[in-house]
Amino acid sequence: MAFHDEVEIEDFEYDEESETYYWPCPCGDRFQITKEELESGEDTARCPSCSLVVRVIYDKEAFMEKTSNLKQKTSPATEKLT
Repeated sequence: MAFHDEVEIEDFEYDEESETYYWPCPCGDRFQITKEELESGEDTARCPSCSLVVRVIYDKEAFMEKTSNLKQKTSPATEKLT
C-alpha cells in the first residue's frame, strides 16, 4: 500500500466524543482513525472521500499506557467499604 504521508499521532486532532483522530486531507475532507483501531495496532488513517491513506506514527505501548492513565483519571473514585 502506498501512503500519501506519514503523520505523528500528536499532530492529529482528537475528538473525545467519537474517540476519533482526524488529520486534514488534500481533498478537503479529513483522514480518520479511531482510538479503538489504534489500540488494536492499526496504523492506517483513511479519508472517507478519496483513496488517500496516511500512516500514523505512534508507539502502541506508550499510547496504551497514556489512554489507560486517562481512563483512570476520569473514572469515578471508588470508596472502600470498611
